[in-house]
Formats: sequence, C-alpha cells, structure tokens
Amino acid sequence: MPSPSPLNADALATALTSGGSGWLVLSLAAILPILWAFAMVMHFARPYILRFLGGLTLRFGGDVWWLSYVLIRDALLTITLTLSVIFLMPNLYIGLGLPLTAPLATVVLLWAMVVKLTHDADDDQRTFQIVSVLLVIASVLYIVPQIYGLESADQADALKGIGLGGLSGALSAIGSDGITVNPLAWPILDVSLVLFGLTAAYLFIRFVMRLGRGREVSSEAGS
Repeated sequence: MPSPSPLNADALATALTSGGSGWLVLSLAAILPILWAFAMVMHFARPYILRFLGGLTLRFGGDVWWLSYVLIRDALLTITLTLSVIFLMPNLYIGLGLPLTAPLATVVLLWAMVVKLTHDADDDQRTFQIVSVLLVIASVLYIVPQIYGLESADQADALKGIGLGGLSGALSAIGSDGITVNPLAWPILDVSLVLFGLTAAYLFIRFVMRLGRGREVSSEAGS
C-alpha cells in the first residue's frame, strides 16, 4: 500500500486559510444571537431609561446617562448590521450552510437603521414602533434558523423523535446531508442582494439631494 504523499507548504497554507476563515465565519454566526439579544434589550429599555431620567434631579447626570444609553444602543445595532453583511456573500452563505433567512434578516435590520437615520425614533412614538417591529422581525429571521438550523444539526435523532427531523436542513442554506443546496437559498440571497442594493441607493441619493439643499440654504443665509 503506497504511503500518502506529504502535504507541501502551499497546500498546508491553503488548508489553514480556508479552514480558519470558515471557523471564523461560523463563530461570528454563533455569536450574533448574543449581540441580537443585547441589541433588543437596549432598544426596548428605552421606557425604563426615560422613567429613570425623570427621577433625576441633576441635569448633567441625566445627560450623561442618556448619551451613554444611546451610544451603547446604536453601537450594538451598528455592529450587528456590520457583522450580518457576511450573510450576503454567496461563497460564505451557500458554501458554509449559514441560516436560511439570514440575508433577509440583514435587509430588515438595514431598514430599521434607515428609519432611525431618516426619522427621530426617540421623540416620535410612531417611528419607535416601526423600528421595534422591524427589529423583532429581523431577530426572528436570524435567531430561529440559527438555533434550529445550525445549532440543532447534531441533534437530528432527538428532533426525529418529535417529528422535526428535517427541520435543520429546512432552515439552513445547505441540506441536512451537507451536500445539496436548499432550493430556497439562492432565491432568498438574490432577493436580499437586490433589496440591500436598492436601500443603499436610496440612502445615497437622499444624502446627495440633502447635501445640495443644505448648500443652497447656507448660501441664501449668507447673502
């Protein structure tokens, strides 16, 4: 029986790079539910923060408390959105079998951030409700397939006992056999990429139009 050929340096570096990148992406996917939980807690803690601020007698302390809350809350949402962009990359989403509806969760989270950027979600109750609904939808679209699709993949026997044996394959971009691609994966990814691009284009156009309008107002004020 011939002995296996030794692994050369190039093949070893390629294997380490591909394996390391896959491990990093899957680790981020596993950490994101924690970030989602923190982001949701901070978002829905707004009534408590306002009630607490109402009992403060020192204006400076209230300002520091409110600014700290807003900074942490928006930073968590921004970090979650930034990390979620990896789900829009086909080689990672399809190749690693990430949560099936993760791209849609990224788009809905982007919509929530757009609403926060274009409206005042802290003073307008209606806007706060819209942002809350979008965040709940986005979190469900990610957390449910992550837990019952990826994290429960090794519990197939236990899921079969309650009639949910095919649940992990149905909620992942890769089937339960680890080879076939979920038939819904590519349509979901394509729709998400189109919606993400249209939303980004809307933000860019809005920014350019507002920039030109701001220059006109400043020139009129100066004259």
